[in-house]
Parts: sequence; C-alpha cells; structure tokens
Amino acid sequence: MGALATRPGILALALCLAAGFALAAAWLAGVARLDAALRRAAEEQGPFSAPLPTPRLPALGEIEEGLARLTRSLQARAELVGQLRAADQQIVEALPDPLIVLAGDRTPLRANHAARRLFGLVGEGLSRGDLGALLRHPVMATALDRCLAEGTPQAVELALPGAVTRDLSGQVMLMQPPLADGGRLVVMLADRTAARAVERMRADFITNASHELRTPLASVMGFIETLRGPARDDPEAQQRFLAIMAEQSERMRRLIDDLLGLSRVEMSEHQPPSETADLGDLLRAEVAAMEPLYAARGIRLVLALPEGPLTASPADADQLGQVARNLLDNALRHARAEVRLSAETALQGGRDGVAFSVQDDGPGVAREHIPRLTERFYRVDKARARGAGNTGLGLAIVKHILTRHRGQLAIESELGAGATFRVWVPGG
Repeated sequence: MGALATRPGILALALCLAAGFALAAAWLAGVARLDAALRRAAEEQGPFSAPLPTPRLPALGEIEEGLARLTRSLQARAELVGQLRAADQQIVEALPDPLIVLAGDRTPLRANHAARRLFGLVGEGLSRGDLGALLRHPVMATALDRCLAEGTPQAVELALPGAVTRDLSGQVMLMQPPLADGGRLVVMLADRTAARAVERMRADFITNASHELRTPLASVMGFIETLRGPARDDPEAQQRFLAIMAEQSERMRRLIDDLLGLSRVEMSEHQPPSETADLGDLLRAEVAAMEPLYAARGIRLVLALPEGPLTASPADADQLGQVARNLLDNALRHARAEVRLSAETALQGGRDGVAFSVQDDGPGVAREHIPRLTERFYRVDKARARGAGNTGLGLAIVKHILTRHRGQLAIESELGAGATFRVWVPGG
C-alpha cells in the first residue's frame, strides 16, 4: 500500500495491540462473570429462579440467548417442584393419622398436625412432648432397627405410658432413596386409645352394673313378691314397701347415671381439652344450683372468691363444673353445719394455675382411707353412704376429669375435724 513513516507506524501498531488486549480482557472478564454466576447457581440449596448475569458482547449473543432459555426453563421447573412440595406438605398435614419422618439416625425431621397434637409438640418444633418417649420405647426402637437392617415395613403395637396411657399401633417404612429433606424412615401411627377405652368401658360397665345393681334389684324384686303375697291386703305395708322400692329405684337410676358419666369421661380422658373456662363464673353457677339442696338440709354454704377472673386453660367448662358439683354434693352428705368453697390462683410445680377447695365440718376421714377415696365404689362407711344416696363414683369421676385436664386433687382430713378437697388445674 506504500511506505509508512516510523512514528505513525509504531503508533498504529500500539493502537492495534491495545485494542486487542482490551477485547481479550473484556472476553475474559465476561467469561469469568459467567462462570462465577453458573457456580453460584450450582451451589444454591433451594430452587434456582433468578436470571443469570451474562456479558453483553456481540460474540456471546448466542450464549446469552441460550442461557436465557435455560434460566426460564429452570424457573418453570423450580415453580413446578415448589408446587409439588407444597401439595405434598398439605396432603401430609391433612392426614387424620399421625405421621413422623425420621433421619437415618432417628432424629425427627418433621411431623404432621395429627402427630403434633398427639404428642403435645409446639408449632413445628419436635423437641417437646412425648415423641422422645415413643422413639425410646423398646417396641418402637426394635421396629426401627429391623426396618433399617432389613428394609421391610415393620408393624408396631405398644402402650405409651404418661399422664394417660395411650394405645398406639402403626407401621415403620424405609424410604429408598431418601426423601428430599433427608428422611429415611416414615412412622405412620393410629391412636387406638379411644377404641380400647370403649372396650374397657363395656366390660367395666357390665361388671360394675352387675355387682352394684344386684342388691337394690334384689330388694325391689323381694318387695314385689311381698306385695303380691302377704301384703296384698295391707295398705299400710304397701305404702311402706312402695316407698322403699321408690328409694331403691332412685338409687339404681343414680348409679346408672354415674356409671355412664364415668364411662364418657374415660373415653375422652386421653384427649386434653382445648378451650378456656372462667372458674369464678363456673363456681358461682354451681353454688346457685346447689343452694336449695343445702337449704333443705340446713347446711350453710359459704362462697369466697377473689376479685378478677380465674381462667383455667386449657379446660372443659362442663367437666370442671361436674368436678365442683360432685365435691359440693360429697360435702353436703357429710357436713354438720357449714361448707366453705374458696378459689385462688396458685403455682403447682412451677406452673401457673387456678385452684379451688371445698371444706366441710363433718366427721372427717381416717388417714388410711384417704388414698383410696377416688377408687370406684369405695366407701368409708358403706351403710351410711348408701343411705345418703352415695353411689361411690363421684370422686372417681373427679379423678378422671382432672387427669384429662392434667390437674391434681389433694385431700386433707382428720377424724373429727372435717375434710378439705383441693383441686388445681393449669391456667392463670
């Protein structure tokens, strides 16, 4: 093309070299940014959905377009995976039976709503409640070991001790490959406590009814035979025998009512209540209902309540009312002149709660009888108790209701000094 002077030639050569170095640097920087973005995307733990930063160089246009398509595809797949996981979680949460997912080392990873309710777990946390006792139970531990070793489902049947013994059955299954959260074992449970309680209720009802109803029924049948025979023409004897028959029939009615009430309480004993109750309002209502009975017997009923609410939580208001009613009825049968009902807030074992006590001025109970007062049909003075209309089930019902509420019953008494029944339930 012709000669070029030295100085312009060197300048043109330098400019070409500088442009080449700048272009190379831009290429290398763009590729480095692209490589770093791809590495970050590969290292992300969750679904990747953000677009990748790409170098804006014409020569990399095809690469940029391909990465954009890849980003959109990854985003669509991430959304689909998220939807599937959400649906899976909702299905697991909605299962009526408890389900627990464990890691290979038996660490609990998650539990559905039914399992959290069964074991008293708080929110999503798995560190509280009776779940640890379940996993340490010899039957469950053996089933977990065999499932991991053999890879086959294992059936379990166990009784989990606690405030209320729970009868559980279920199955342990091995996940191969593991679940997305690392779960290796799935434990499906069924709470058979209510069904077993129904079975025991039927057996106990038949046993108790046949035992306790035999005496009044035999008495009624005997008087019927007498009215048909020797007293057929004796109006005075008829009136006397009919009065006794009416009394015995009323005794059988009370006994059947208490047996049915006790059975209902036992059926729900394993399920803690979920509501709240104002103990002050509840006690005032029970006192108003019992005052006519106290007035008929000439017994003074004194109510002493603090100002402000006394909230029991969790609590079943109807059942706590039955506790107060049974204790007031028990005090009425033994009091000489006065029964005192008082309530307060109280700490028990470091837990906030509310308490009420029923105190009578009756003959009292010997110390050796106190531990057995809540047994079914246990009576200190059987002849006097039956004459006063006592079925022997009132305090047993109180005990089972307080067991359901995770509460406590304390009895203090001395011969000749009356008796005090103190009830504590959680709340504040």
